[in-house]
Amino acid sequence: MAAYSFTLSSSFTQTRPSIYGSKPFNLSLNASFPLKYQHKYQTMRIAASSVSISNPGLRASPDDLVASILSKVMQTDGGVSLTKKEHEEVAQVANELQKYCVDEPVKCPLIFGEWDVVYCSRPTSPGGGYRSAFGRLFFRTKEMIQAVEAPDTVRNKVSFSVFGFLNGEVSLKGKLKVLDNQWIQVIFEPPELKVGALDFQYGGESEVKLQITYIDEKIRLGKGSRGSLFVFQRRG
Repeated sequence: MAAYSFTLSSSFTQTRPSIYGSKPFNLSLNASFPLKYQHKYQTMRIAASSVSISNPGLRASPDDLVASILSKVMQTDGGVSLTKKEHEEVAQVANELQKYCVDEPVKCPLIFGEWDVVYCSRPTSPGGGYRSAFGRLFFRTKEMIQAVEAPDTVRNKVSFSVFGFLNGEVSLKGKLKVLDNQWIQVIFEPPELKVGALDFQYGGESEVKLQITYIDEKIRLGKGSRGSLFVFQRRG
């Protein structure tokens, strides 16, 4: 009998707010195909859960990789519930997708639109203190959205409920600046906090730098200056 297999395989600080950036805001379609041959029969088993590539000659398509990374990060509270190994699997698929990125993603018109922030390798980075282990005791995240508007406006919003019944949101408006073919910088105005009938700004300006490592009609991948990986999914 011959056997073959291949795998396609914050604390709360008002002065330095940061949403969807690398600065803290302190307030594998694993396609595994084991093939067994014994006499005249063949069995094939397919497990579709993640994509990992162990044979350099075999490369998954961008569509398969996009489906894989979304399957890994959806329903994980932005990455909060993932284990260290699962975070590593997400990073592996992101690295494969980067090979398919357009040459100058910052100039790609697909960057514009509304995006859900569905994953961050440092899950407390989007939303800062509101999404820290302590903050999540009081604030339940409902949505994390980033809107990129032509020509150079970025709007970030985290909406939440306090104790499960009082709705609120924190939002930032920033100006986008292109640094090179892949990197952008966004300088944000002071954040605006809304909780119930309260609505006020606090703190000062903040800035983030983000490398766009992949973009298409469905998703956008970004990496912060401190190495945080972000997965954005287009809304609508």
